Amino acid sequence: MVRILTLLSILTLFVLAGCGGPGGSFSKQASKGKENTFRYPIVTSPTTLDPHKVEDGDTIDLLQQVFEGLVGWDENNQVVGKLAEKWDVKDNGQTYVFTLREGAKFHNGRAVTAEDVKWSYERATNPKLASTVAPTYLSDIVGVADKLAGKAAEVSGIKVVDEKTIEIHITRPIPFFLPKLTYLVGAVLPKESVPPDSEITSTEQMVGTGPFKPMRYAVDQLFELTANADYWGGAPKIEKIERPVIKDAATRLLKFKNGELDLVMLERQDVPALEKDPKFKSDLKFFDRPAIWYVGFAPNSYEPFKNPLVRKAFAMAIDRDTIVGELLGGINKPAKSILPPAVPGYREVTQALPYDPAGAKQLLTSAGFADPSKMPALELNFRDSRPDIKIVAEAIQAQLKKNLGVNVTLKSMEWGAYLRKRDEGKLEIFHMRWAADYLDAENFLTIMLTTHGPENKMGYSNAAVDKLCAEADIMPDGPARNAKYQQAEDLLLQDAPWLPLYFQRDAELISSRVKGIKESAFGHLPHVSLSLGD
Repeated sequence: MVRILTLLSILTLFVLAGCGGPGGSFSKQASKGKENTFRYPIVTSPTTLDPHKVEDGDTIDLLQQVFEGLVGWDENNQVVGKLAEKWDVKDNGQTYVFTLREGAKFHNGRAVTAEDVKWSYERATNPKLASTVAPTYLSDIVGVADKLAGKAAEVSGIKVVDEKTIEIHITRPIPFFLPKLTYLVGAVLPKESVPPDSEITSTEQMVGTGPFKPMRYAVDQLFELTANADYWGGAPKIEKIERPVIKDAATRLLKFKNGELDLVMLERQDVPALEKDPKFKSDLKFFDRPAIWYVGFAPNSYEPFKNPLVRKAFAMAIDRDTIVGELLGGINKPAKSILPPAVPGYREVTQALPYDPAGAKQLLTSAGFADPSKMPALELNFRDSRPDIKIVAEAIQAQLKKNLGVNVTLKSMEWGAYLRKRDEGKLEIFHMRWAADYLDAENFLTIMLTTHGPENKMGYSNAAVDKLCAEADIMPDGPARNAKYQQAEDLLLQDAPWLPLYFQRDAELISSRVKGIKESAFGHLPHVSLSLGD
């Protein structure tokens, strides 16, 4: 029986191989009935269905089809009106007056009002909702801090002027306030359809204003969306979007080759073969993103990392050039800075620590660990279902063992569980990405690495960095502001709470039947103009 099954399996593979590929009969069969459905996988189950709580890029890409805020991004990476048709800035940059767009309606058919904007911001900052992102993106609004702390029933800095006018007061003039409002925590929701102080947990509660409406979510399997014919920006050109949850990279690639998917994100090891494949090389696309992958050394959860000599030793024992150039195939650019190339203030030459195993060993000895076996047990966490990430984690483990004699245990984690552990400040050494929400150094240095930065979950603190960033945050854009951030960046690179590894460059396969997909630096924009055809 085993031999018969094996023979049948071989014959089946032969048949599939003969029918696969673009234009093949299997491809057409797989697309039958899906001619106007855009199909692309999500590599992990959505971490939330709630725009006021989402904190990861994979889920944001899904939710941005459903929800919108006052402003968003265009193809030139400029802030443009979404639910706000226009706005005025007053009081030397401390008051923003937004006029809502005529014709903007929720999926339930009701027109959007200024009261909805105020209610939505107060829901996002309700301490019972416990949004981890509201402090990051909304705390510049007067009264948000008190609302988050449970000291106020409303956000005092948000005023309803009339049905179509909302006024927002901020605590200080800053050049990045509007870009912050592009984040989905600023999505406007209807209070009659959404729980006021608890997380959205069903597609029925997912009522937004975006170009697509949720149809069905089979948990851990498939998320389906349908076009919103009444969208203020015009009805989408496609009828549906299907987002199957496919955690295995090989399965994602196979399904694309078989015509079952229209777009798929690739792992680096798949790229060389595809570049040589006459059937698929024209579908291969690359996108540089303003994002950095790094190794974090968390002082609040691993005692030795409180000593900067230990952090520096670890950083100098990791060979980023080998990891990026050899193990990841040279697709990405090695990072010698925290700021990515697209962010103002980026430099080719910084005070980044060199790869220096001998120097690293000396630093570890100077820190009191001449015998590394006496260091506390150390665990490196990374997200599962991403082979590239696992490759990097294994390389870090091997290099720390070889160059420092330090034993590191690896532990992959489901993405949602990983984020929860991060938010609780329990990661010790970890491999992770930070992607720009807007093209400003504040989004990396102040938010991530100042003492009270809302995304500093690792307990790192440097008073000199805090001072430089605080000064730069309120300066007008220009060379003087960039120089302040650069000083802070050099201090951080030398102090080594992070070791920058590489800047993100996405590799994707996009079917030739996909037309009109729109891009910003941050990723694919909502699929209003996307169409499908041979």
